[in-house]
Amino acid sequence: MTSLLYHRQLKLPGSLTVVTSSRLCPKENKWNRNRCLLQYNGQNPPNDKIAFLQSTDPVHSDFVIVKPRGFFKVGDQLEVLVRMKDFQGKPKQYGGDYLQARIHSPLLKAGATGRIVDCHNGLYKVFFTLLWPGEVKVSVTLVHPSEAIQVLLRLREERPDRVYFKSSFKSGRYSETTECNVCLPGDLPVCNFTDLYTGEPWFCYKPRKLPCASRISHAKGGYQKGLLTHEESLFFQSDVNIKRPILSSGPDSVIVKPRPFTDSSTMDRAEDPTVSPSGYYYEDHWRPRTHWIHHFNKSDDISKCLQGKVIHLFGDSTIRQWFEYLTSVVPDLVEFNLGSPKNVGPFMSVDLKHNILLKFRCHGPPIRFTTVFSSELRYIANELNGIVGGRNTVIAITIWSHFSTFPVEVYIRRLRNIRRSVVQLLDRSPKTLIIIRTANVQELGPEVSLFNSDWYSLQLDSVMRKMFSGIAVHFVDAWEMSLAHYLPHNLHPKEVIVRNQIDAFLSYVCPLQT
Repeated sequence: MTSLLYHRQLKLPGSLTVVTSSRLCPKENKWNRNRCLLQYNGQNPPNDKIAFLQSTDPVHSDFVIVKPRGFFKVGDQLEVLVRMKDFQGKPKQYGGDYLQARIHSPLLKAGATGRIVDCHNGLYKVFFTLLWPGEVKVSVTLVHPSEAIQVLLRLREERPDRVYFKSSFKSGRYSETTECNVCLPGDLPVCNFTDLYTGEPWFCYKPRKLPCASRISHAKGGYQKGLLTHEESLFFQSDVNIKRPILSSGPDSVIVKPRPFTDSSTMDRAEDPTVSPSGYYYEDHWRPRTHWIHHFNKSDDISKCLQGKVIHLFGDSTIRQWFEYLTSVVPDLVEFNLGSPKNVGPFMSVDLKHNILLKFRCHGPPIRFTTVFSSELRYIANELNGIVGGRNTVIAITIWSHFSTFPVEVYIRRLRNIRRSVVQLLDRSPKTLIIIRTANVQELGPEVSLFNSDWYSLQLDSVMRKMFSGIAVHFVDAWEMSLAHYLPHNLHPKEVIVRNQIDAFLSYVCPLQT
């Protein structure tokens, strides 16, 4: 097998730079353990192992609103200072903690995220744009202490096999099941299922008696256990230091006055597509700050918008929610039974009255679904190459969660292939509409953190946004839409959040005339 060499420097959240120079899958088909150097552009946690009592404690930590008694009006910036301490109450001297922050007004069902700056000395600054009038509360959450982040770094680089996969091989009445992955350790014979067009590597241990061509299915095998030492496990405790609130040592809210003599429909608009926050909730409706949105409150409005369209949804279960939502709320959109496994797909719904075709297909391996037929394992890049495109073709893509256990190079390679196919599709059919759904936050516990932490997801999400910048695609910011909402975090956001995602999606399909 040919080794794959990368030289890449990526700027990631939390002032993290990833410098890679790697042979991702060398000829002996093993992971190279020393591929990726990660650097903080500030004070790191000490190299020596940190005792649990010296790690970040959200109970002893606090935040203060800068100028809490100040006069604030809509459009102003609010600054918050977060002060981290350990379990002994001593101030932390270095950064690297992963925080999430938002402002919200529960009675108004309003919320927005904040921009966090790590000062690398135990202090963090959070900046919020005040986007609605009234009492606005501040919430800050410690997702992971810096000491846990060091463990997550180690796992990502040293244990990319911590999720394993399997395939079934069958001939006649005889069947075998073997382990599969991007790379496999050991010197056992393997079946090489590397995609011929994209070069995406995938291998399974060769069955003892059956040929490689007899593979019939792919499935998630399971999760490796015993990944942490006892000391490391103390950094991952649900009621102690995973997604725990940090309280204010003073007022936790401010009063915001309306901006005088300003059209409220335009005061939150911004020209910069990278503006932070990208949007906010008000009365449970998402309001983007970079483009106009229309809320499709009636099923007839959705049918009218999608009339004559072919909609392709590619990705994981979080975009499958779009398929399920649209099929459930549009009366004339009826799912055609393809005999696909539940929650796996592929799926297809048809509206003959309005000439709408809606499809969902999961992305290729690694995919942690139950059982996917081998014949249905398709890479998004290859699927895009088979689409003619045009003004009536709509494509939505999301791909993130199933890559969280792998080194970032695996994800970069997948996105490069998809980006190339997107560019080629837009070259031949420039009126094709392509929309990217970003990652979202989720509920975390000790085990989930090791495989699907928001910290992993945020880095992948940042890479994805960079990869698709500069080309004619649109984004639905599922990250901020899930983080800014009052509902508990969930890998599969609740319907009210999905509805707002669909509104954002449809507003690209049928933009408002302004």
